[in-house]
Amino acid sequence: MLPEKLMKMNYHTRKWIKPEDLNANHTLFGGKLLQWIDEENPKTVTKYMSEINFVNSAKQGDIIEIGIEVVNFGRTSLTLSCEVRNKMTHQTIITIDKIVFVSLDENGHPKAHGKTKIEYVEERLGKG
Repeated sequence: MLPEKLMKMNYHTRKWIKPEDLNANHTLFGGKLLQWIDEENPKTVTKYMSEINFVNSAKQGDIIEIGIEVVNFGRTSLTLSCEVRNKMTHQTIITIDKIVFVSLDENGHPKAHGKTKIEYVEERLGKG
């Protein structure tokens, strides 16, 4: 049985670990993983990231899932928590308790994003 917090995570993105994603120890490079987490939130920049807990490593050929949970909707910011796990074993790779992303305008100034709840693709397409 998964802990309650992990059951609320939304695991929508999967990544296949390839040779170019590995560090000198032949495990997933932490910087690549953080890049993928950043890419989960287009049109925003990372303002703050709490402690990153590297729990287990991932190896070439593994498929990982990025789990995101919204903690708070600000006017210009979104606060999220994140867990990345192995798709097959559900073994945790990393956890991050708090990530704050800020929406910016074309001049690089914070702008209101207008979000107040989680949106799913089905809802945006009118099928939800």
